[in-house]
Amino acid sequence: QVQLVESGGGLVQAGGSLRLSCAASGRTISTYAMGWFRQAPGKEREFVAAINWNGISTNYADSVKGRFTISRDNAKNMVYLQMNSLKPEDTAVYYCAADYMGAGDSRRYYYDYWGQGTQVTVSS
Repeated sequence: QVQLVESGGGLVQAGGSLRLSCAASGRTISTYAMGWFRQAPGKEREFVAAINWNGISTNYADSVKGRFTISRDNAKNMVYLQMNSLKPEDTAVYYCAADYMGAGDSRRYYYDYWGQGTQVTVSS
């Protein structure tokens, strides 16, 4: 079992930045691809970004390319999402997820473990 806990969410003005963190416990995440997803009220949970086990390969949704950066520190069992140039449409609950032996896929059903989420609100 892998437990995931997100942090770093909050309220920020449009154009601002936030850095989300995902702390993993229970197992090392070095054999897991890690992803970030988000869910806005009344919408489906959608893919944001993913990173493969060693951080060499990353994958981003078109809506966040050039603004968000995913990274990981396997020694600390941590995953991060740096979010810059935030827009009101980025407002959502952001979830961290782990995919055993994965490559960083954008499809939710590949992911085995999920955190509880952290709220990000971007005001206009």
